[in-house]
Amino acid sequence: MKTFLHKNRDWLIQLLLAAVFAFVAFLGYKLYQAPGHNLEEKFLYLLKEYGYVILFVWSIFEGETGLVMAGVLSHTGYMNLWLSIFVAGLGGFVGDQIYFYIGRFNKHYIQQLMKKQRRKFALAHLLLKKYGWPLIFIQRYLYGMRTIIPMAIGLTRYSAKKFAIINFISAMVWAAMTIIPAYIFGEQILAIIKWAKAHWYYALPLAIIIAGSISYYFHKVTQKKLKERK
Repeated sequence: MKTFLHKNRDWLIQLLLAAVFAFVAFLGYKLYQAPGHNLEEKFLYLLKEYGYVILFVWSIFEGETGLVMAGVLSHTGYMNLWLSIFVAGLGGFVGDQIYFYIGRFNKHYIQQLMKKQRRKFALAHLLLKKYGWPLIFIQRYLYGMRTIIPMAIGLTRYSAKKFAIINFISAMVWAAMTIIPAYIFGEQILAIIKWAKAHWYYALPLAIIIAGSISYYFHKVTQKKLKERK
């Protein structure tokens, strides 16, 4: 298995990217063909028809927005809560396994990536050395590091089996912790969305400020950790 992955690593990555682009194109076509008088109605129809597939693919890239949407749709009865958690967790697990094996079997790609993300890789190795296996469990909550850490671990001699077990548990916990609150507070989230649509001129700048503040905070934390390392 290792020999096969090593010999065909570039081809497998290209195949994966082609599959993702094909799926996005398929969804775009279905969105165009979907019944509805406006884009919102078409998008809602698409979520109802292909919700679990979209959730799985979305979760591979670990975007909480998709999980929150799944929680709200479970609240309204369009999706099943426990199936949504399982599908999202499975997608998150698959995503990190892909990143891990990219690190393990595609050193050339990692070397190219490290030229742009050298500091983040250095921080990932520092965190792994300091915290050990709990880092695998919490890395989903470290924004800006979520794809870097699995690849960085893949570069080491860390046990692939141990990583997979911890990664699977972590992915299921991550999915449950994101979807269940969205399910419980579904009405409130829908009310916020309705307000944002009606007052987008307030909601848009507020969203930009919040996103920018979160990004700045994690950037400062990363810089602080790197300085401590030095």
